[in-house]
Amino acid sequence: MFSGLGLAPLVLIFLAAAGAVWAAGGYLSDSTDALDKRLGLGEAIGGVILLAIATNLPEIAITASAALAHSIGIAVGNILGGIAIQTVVLVVLDVAIGKEEALTTRAASLVLGLEGLLVVIVLAIVIMGAQLPASHLPAHLEPASVLIAAFWVSGIFLINSARRGLPWHDTTGTAPGAQAKPMGHSKVAAVEKMGQRRAGSIFAIAAAVTLGAGIPLEQSGEEIAGHLGLSGVVFGATILAAATALPEVSTGLASVRLGDYQLAVSDIFGGNAFLPVLFLLANILSGQAVLPQAQKTDIYLTALGIVLTVIYLWGLITRPHPQVFRIGVDSFTVLLLYIGGIAGLIAVSNS
Repeated sequence: MFSGLGLAPLVLIFLAAAGAVWAAGGYLSDSTDALDKRLGLGEAIGGVILLAIATNLPEIAITASAALAHSIGIAVGNILGGIAIQTVVLVVLDVAIGKEEALTTRAASLVLGLEGLLVVIVLAIVIMGAQLPASHLPAHLEPASVLIAAFWVSGIFLINSARRGLPWHDTTGTAPGAQAKPMGHSKVAAVEKMGQRRAGSIFAIAAAVTLGAGIPLEQSGEEIAGHLGLSGVVFGATILAAATALPEVSTGLASVRLGDYQLAVSDIFGGNAFLPVLFLLANILSGQAVLPQAQKTDIYLTALGIVLTVIYLWGLITRPHPQVFRIGVDSFTVLLLYIGGIAGLIAVSNS
């Protein structure tokens, strides 16, 4: 669609599409919560499934577009790079809190720990699936992709059960001194102001804008990568993934401003656990077993996503009070590891 255009117009198209994704992100989040409440879908669907799909519509659009065009490198890089950079969104949210306390000190909860473990599990299955020989796999239904989807669905229902009570001294699993109000309290006021019909209309428009912007994001991004001499996986894991993470930044900042720190972390972990499910979508649309085609850069990104997630799991458990440059020591460590990880990704892609 954009072949033949110069770098400047391609960048303008990319920025315009990214702006549309940012603008639609907040509306998607609020309308999803309103629909959840008005339709009585329940926390498991509204809080995890529906919101995970809604906030990851750019990744869905990009994965579908890339898979149909058989640009598997862009699709895989965007999924796995998206997990790494969405984890770094927590650093941005930590900065937004200020110098009072670290994000994980405020958000500490056993339920969030379970959500982080689900991210680690599905990423481990990604690594396992990448080692399987493509020649012995059914092209239209790759076993590892199906297993990822099954673990994700099972995991969110188990996490939802944990939200209703845990066999601990504090049955909510919330650490002493963490946020006093229950997770999701920041959504109540906005949800009560939005009727079902209005919520449905806003959701439909915001989803259409997000999906529509995802295609030019992917196609202009691929052309920009060519102009800059970047491999598809490096561009997909950095600039493209950053653009598609904008809805998470928008919704996370809104939650943090209202003191709903647990929801901010939950949205990130929930979205990260969902992203590998898109391998099944790519598998079906491309007619190929996608994971066995994963390159060493893809495995590298998967490991980076696991490492960054585990750092925040450590933070949620130990609740580190010391801050470095006004953010938690865990966020500071994640930021350094991400910068070094992207440098390593470039080295791996060039080797």
